[in-house]
Amino acid sequence: MPEQPPATAQSTPAPDWPGDLSTRPEISCSYLRASGPGGQHVNTSDSAVQLRFRISDSSLLDEQGKARLRRLARRQINARDELVITASEQRSQLLNKQAALARLRQYLEMASRPPKPRRKTKVPAASKLKRLENKRILAEKKRLRQGE
Repeated sequence: MPEQPPATAQSTPAPDWPGDLSTRPEISCSYLRASGPGGQHVNTSDSAVQLRFRISDSSLLDEQGKARLRRLARRQINARDELVITASEQRSQLLNKQAALARLRQYLEMASRPPKPRRKTKVPAASKLKRLENKRILAEKKRLRQGE
């Protein structure tokens, strides 16, 4: 049996999204003409990809995950509660579609992880004493200037 590499303490396992994301019913792709490199071919082919992910219809995330996704990508969500991802970096339609799906996967992974709870901390006593001591020294310095 082959050995698996040891898991690091920092890495968290990514959720196993069921199957290929592009076949999910809540995801739709449309293709449009992209600006940028492409030569004579750029005005005749639809190489840019616009991926739409219907958040409210999705079964990939629970309600808290959907709320986190809405917060994470609030500028890319339209009035119909769709996350719109546009990819036009590559000249190939297939590569642009893969890039858009990879971005969607990143958003889903970030939204699926609950945020780490914040632990309240106090200012250490040593820091308070140091601040007060510096304040006393500065006040003394200013008081001595007044006597001149």
